Amino acid sequence: MKLLLDYLPIAIFFIVYKMAPDLINSLEPYLSAEQTGTLRETNPLILATAVLIPCTVLQIVATRLIWGTVEKMHLVTLAIVVLLGGLTIAFNNKEFIQWKPTIVNWAFAAGFIGYRMFTGNHLLEKMMRGNLSLPDVIWRNLSVAWVLFFVLSGILNLFVAYNFSEDLWVDFKLFGMLGLTFVFIIAQGIYLSRYIKEDEESK
Repeated sequence: MKLLLDYLPIAIFFIVYKMAPDLINSLEPYLSAEQTGTLRETNPLILATAVLIPCTVLQIVATRLIWGTVEKMHLVTLAIVVLLGGLTIAFNNKEFIQWKPTIVNWAFAAGFIGYRMFTGNHLLEKMMRGNLSLPDVIWRNLSVAWVLFFVLSGILNLFVAYNFSEDLWVDFKLFGMLGLTFVFIIAQGIYLSRYIKEDEESK
């Protein structure tokens, strides 16, 4: 359920972008002719961004109410969404929001690296040690894998954004990123499976 909530703002962003004309038509009876005209002239990506910001705020509120805490990664994401989303709307420039997945991923990579440099420990171990007990070398390998995943995901996002259509980038933002994350998590699970078995056998 938590993963679904994490991706809910992105899913709503996708829906608003894809259905922008229909949504504007449904709102037309409640808007003036000038307001309707302004919406029709606005890039759907800008409209979707305007919806993404409050949805991300509500996601954080819901997470806090349901689980009683909010992870720092969610707060970082919220700050970046509000900043880049606000710039996207203020300057009517889609490039700000297109950079958002890259900056979020690179911020996470920097967080992993910075935590290791300043504490001498692995951030991933801190996040998961309640569920797993692994040798330091395994935590190191997992941390390196996550850093590489974040860095490469950021690069791939920019590659798609600047070399393909806006519509394809929106598809990639939801389905591509989600698919890559699932594949990576599955690969990580396969890598961990033998160590989890060894840990259970040693008990």
